[in-house]
Amino acid sequence: MRILLAEDNRDLSEWVSRLLRQSKYTVDCVYRGDEADVALQSQEYALVILDLGLPEIDGIEVLRRLRGRGNRTPVLILTANDALSSRVRGLDSGADDYLVKPFEVEELEARIRAQLRRGRSTLEQVVSFGPLSFDTQSRSFSLAGASLPVTPREHVVLETLLLSAGRPVPKERLVENVFGFDDEGGPSAIEVYVHRVRRKLEGSDVGIVTLRGLGYMLRQTHAG
Repeated sequence: MRILLAEDNRDLSEWVSRLLRQSKYTVDCVYRGDEADVALQSQEYALVILDLGLPEIDGIEVLRRLRGRGNRTPVLILTANDALSSRVRGLDSGADDYLVKPFEVEELEARIRAQLRRGRSTLEQVVSFGPLSFDTQSRSFSLAGASLPVTPREHVVLETLLLSAGRPVPKERLVENVFGFDDEGGPSAIEVYVHRVRRKLEGSDVGIVTLRGLGYMLRQTHAG
């Protein structure tokens, strides 16, 4: 899943983005409100983590523009202002949740998981497709009851396919989910990661099929 982190404190941004990447999220970092506004018009995100005190355009204006375009992407606001009026203003402008700095890592991760669950059609902790399961709490995969180790980019590919199981996922969407602003990658690189995931699913009752012109799809193979 791809997350936009809009935070002008570079030390905090680096710390939060490192935590998110360790949890297998793809993260784009921006440091000004105008950069956040441009990113939100050009990319799709599963979640936005938005600081209110951004330079150029403040977080409230970024949020108002986002909602004004009809974009319902979940937004988690970060702010150093704990005043009730500030929280109300953010929520009234369309924010989904609010976290005051400084915060504990565990609370940030829990609030992110909660917003991502709300953005999906299912609220189940474990998402399964045949023998393949994904625990949204621990963000880990298992195959036929055994842990399935994957690299961070393989994780994004498999998670994207699993959450769209039975429906084709365009290669372009995988590129957007896997590679952030600062990453080099494209369709040919996605083919490599899909191939690696295919190999890890070999011998099971689930596999990845290529649909010409449509992309990739997770499908039960009913092997054996």
